[in-house]
Amino acid sequence: MTSVKQDQGERTAAGSQTLARGLSALQTVAGSPAGVTAQQVADHVGVHRTIAYRLLSTLAQGRYIVKGEDGKYRPAAALAVLGASFDNNLRALAVPTLRTLADDLGATVSMLVAEGDQQVAVAVIVPTLVFYQLSFHEGSRYPLERGAAGIALLASMPPRPGERDLVPLTREQGWVITHGEIEPDTYGLAVPVRRSPPSPPTCINLISHRQDVLLSGRDAVIGAAQKLSTILG
Repeated sequence: MTSVKQDQGERTAAGSQTLARGLSALQTVAGSPAGVTAQQVADHVGVHRTIAYRLLSTLAQGRYIVKGEDGKYRPAAALAVLGASFDNNLRALAVPTLRTLADDLGATVSMLVAEGDQQVAVAVIVPTLVFYQLSFHEGSRYPLERGAAGIALLASMPPRPGERDLVPLTREQGWVITHGEIEPDTYGLAVPVRRSPPSPPTCINLISHRQDVLLSGRDAVIGAAQKLSTILG
């Protein structure tokens, strides 16, 4: 009996490890629109290249990734279906408004949601006609207690014991500005996007090295948040 249970536990552990590696490989490809090689995936996942090939082959069979003529792997159509399923296609619905805002203000705009005790970037839009841009990866995660976006997300939740003074202030005024809490010398302006449960707390975040850009663009960000509140519901 002990041997049977041990075998079952070992199979479960092996299956979990394979799943974790497959997801890591998928994330590696999804985060590299220009394409990645099997060796790059192997290095990122921490496995031998033959294992990486097997993982990539399985993902390609499911049409989540595709191998190009240059030997590199890129996201494929089935991955778009998975992305569209998140929060009723939240990103696609929000991007036109975020794009207009980023181009009008000449600064990077992002949308973040709360997930557990973290803030997660689900869309990051850099301005089109600006040569120098601040940016970060979609899918980036930070603690909720840090930065303007985290505070705006906490302000969308019921009050918590010991929360920062900025959180109730943000609930009252509808926006918040912080400096250097995520990246040194960087200002962040965040505005909650009011949504109905069970939608996760959501916010728009504007980042710049210049505080005046945030102050002059504050009303536009508030207006965009109100617009998205209506669109997203």
